[in-house]
Amino acid sequence: MSGRMDGAVQTLGYSGPPPWQWSDLATSWTAEPLVLTLSVLLGAWYLLAVRTVNRAGDETWQPSRTAAFLGGLLLWIWATCSGLGVYDRILFTDRAVQVVLLLMVVPLLLALGAPVSLLVESSPQRRRERILRALRSRPSKVLMFPAVSTALLMAPPWLLYFTPWYEESVSSAFGNVLLHLALVLLGLAYFWPRLQLDPVGHEYPHLVGLFITFAEVIFDAGLGIVLIYGGHLVAEHYYVALGRPWGPSLAQDQTWGGNAFWVLGDLVGLPFLAALVRRMVVQGREETKAVDAELDARFEAAAAQARAEGRPEEDEEAGMRPWWLDDPNLKHRYGG
Repeated sequence: MSGRMDGAVQTLGYSGPPPWQWSDLATSWTAEPLVLTLSVLLGAWYLLAVRTVNRAGDETWQPSRTAAFLGGLLLWIWATCSGLGVYDRILFTDRAVQVVLLLMVVPLLLALGAPVSLLVESSPQRRRERILRALRSRPSKVLMFPAVSTALLMAPPWLLYFTPWYEESVSSAFGNVLLHLALVLLGLAYFWPRLQLDPVGHEYPHLVGLFITFAEVIFDAGLGIVLIYGGHLVAEHYYVALGRPWGPSLAQDQTWGGNAFWVLGDLVGLPFLAALVRRMVVQGREETKAVDAELDARFEAAAAQARAEGRPEEDEEAGMRPWWLDDPNLKHRYGG
């Protein structure tokens, strides 16, 4: 069974793949050369860069990051080349599921792999400085500003379904491939500054990320409701001309797709929240460890000075000073 379409719209009747079945998600395949090529090249680079970092001996690259990045590439291939990709120009529901995966799940996994950090650590010193300089540039700071990066995730689905972009993506092979690439890039532009695993041009508190996530849930729900109850069929001309003789009606297909987008869009936010909370905990531990080290260093310096000046009792009193009076995040509350 071939998963390819010889043409998006045939005047002599339907000529696409046969009726969709659940088994097609594993048994029907098509090839998308651009996605396959990019995935192989990125995977090979990542593994080589990990080997370079591990051989340097300063620090071992976390296997969990490697697994996340490679998992993202495999999911990208599956979403575009499996049965989901075979029917993405036939069924509205398949396209809706694919949009969620490419915009929200694949970029999240790739971002969890911290590829920019790996690029920096595996590069020679001069190239490393150029990369970090580019990340600190004004365009980078603007792109990673919370409002901008959030718009890059929330706006594309609305633009896709309510502009000619959607019909172009299903009626044109080039538009289809372009969509598969653009969604992943837009998602990366969102998750990169949100997770802050990689160097970013604009850092902001992780709590801001939590509030943005709640706003994202509202936007996903709003789009799902409009698709389900809005009464407007997306790309109706294309689907009518396609002449699919099996499966749900156009209205039912869009209703299923709207529900899929709504539910999956909210569910895939859970792994991101888990990653964000974990990042907050790790960062809090790192900050606490740094504060403790600084206070220990001050205590040792004060003790050494007290011993040198013959004031051991004052040194003991200095060691009893409450730590929160010296914590840069808390001392202003106590008049420090």
